[in-house]
Amino acid sequence: MTNQDVLKTELVESGILQLTLNRPTALNALSKELMDALLNAFQNAKENPAVKSLLITGDGKAFCAGADINQLAKLDVKEGLNFARFGQRVFRTLEQLGKPSLAAINGFALGGGCELAMSATMRIAATTASFGQPEVKLGVIPGFGGTQRLARLVGKGRALDLCLTGRVIKADEALQWGLVTEVVAPEELLNRAKAILSGINKLAPFALKSVMTVIDHGYDLSLDDALEFEAAHFGLCCATKDKREGVSAFLEKRVAAFSGE
Repeated sequence: MTNQDVLKTELVESGILQLTLNRPTALNALSKELMDALLNAFQNAKENPAVKSLLITGDGKAFCAGADINQLAKLDVKEGLNFARFGQRVFRTLEQLGKPSLAAINGFALGGGCELAMSATMRIAATTASFGQPEVKLGVIPGFGGTQRLARLVGKGRALDLCLTGRVIKADEALQWGLVTEVVAPEELLNRAKAILSGINKLAPFALKSVMTVIDHGYDLSLDDALEFEAAHFGLCCATKDKREGVSAFLEKRVAAFSGE
């Protein structure tokens, strides 16, 4: 099976690149082939000016049920370390893309699937979605960033709860925790995801990238250092044509036409 078979890619309206994990009979488990395909898609999206944002979802009843257990079973110490580092690199590439991404979670988001969702800039879920980090039930721990991103998103206590018990939570609890920002009916999921991204895509690209960069890198800095980092990016935004256009449009009571300059 080729990379193109395991990951469907489509550039849809408003510059949205839709990536659909396409191993439905395996609940879209993260095989090496699928991970390679995701990395390639993220790298291409970063360089493609036609791509303004990414929409990530899964085919069938799962978003992604985690790592491919058949491949996981073969890992020794060295291979496990390399496996975790590779997965972390793939998901960090998405996180640092410089373009907004949204995970539209249609079903199971377990283990590596939950980790993939958390690497996206934003997350919305269908009522049919469920979330968990059940790696302890296999005698391992989350290895693609789950212990770190989950704690940052929902707090240390709740991250410990999920990672230690391996239990699964439903979409409404994920919404209550702040793991997702919205829950919709399954038939509305993709249209809602596209509507969110279409609205974001109309805004100034440099400012969007700055927001993501400052929140990502500033989160673990001291408050004083993070504020200085924010101020520096605010200053950079003030040098752009898009800032002049945005302010002028506001004063002239018209819709801004951002150019990305």
